Amino acid sequence: MQKRLVLNQQQIQIILKRFCHQLIENHDNFDNTVLLGLQPRGIILLDRIVEELEKISGKKVPAGYLDATFHRDDFRRRDFPLKANETKIDFLVEGKKVILVDDVLYKGRSVRAAMDAMIAFGRPQKVELMVLVDRKLTRDYPIMPDYFGIRVNTIDTQYVVVEWASQGQPEDAVWITEKEQK
Repeated sequence: MQKRLVLNQQQIQIILKRFCHQLIENHDNFDNTVLLGLQPRGIILLDRIVEELEKISGKKVPAGYLDATFHRDDFRRRDFPLKANETKIDFLVEGKKVILVDDVLYKGRSVRAAMDAMIAFGRPQKVELMVLVDRKLTRDYPIMPDYFGIRVNTIDTQYVVVEWASQGQPEDAVWITEKEQK
C-alpha cells in the first residue's frame, strides 16, 4: 500500500497554534462561544485545541463531544449496525456561536448530521466548522470549513489517515493512502 505523508508532527503543532490564535481573534473571551468535537475522531483534535487555547488565553473554554450516528443519512443502509459514541455536552447551545471540530472533511455528510444532532441542545446563533484536513474535491454537500489546516486534492480511491501519538502512534501525522484494490 502506498502511503504519502502530508503533515508531520511539527506541522500539526503549528496548525493547532494557528487555530487557537484564529479562535482567540474571532471569538472574544469565549463568553458566547462553545466548541463541539465530532465523535469519534474529532474529539482528539478538539482536546488538543482546548488544551492549547487554555494555555494561551488562561480562560476555561466550553467544549463538548457530539455524536451524530443516528442522524446520518446512511444509518439504516448499512450491512451492519453502527455503534453510537458518547455525546458529552453539559451546556445549551441556544444563542451561542458553535465551532464544530473534526479531523477530516470528506463528503460533508458527517457535518450535516452533526448539525441535525446539535439542534437537540438549542438553536445556535452561528455555526462554524474547523477541520485539520479538507478533502476539497469530494464533497456531496455544499459544506466548507471556516478553519482548515491543509487542503488536499484526493480521489475516491484514497484515504486520509490521521494518526495521533495519544492513541499509540509513534507521532502525530497525516497520511494519504490508496484503498486496497480487490
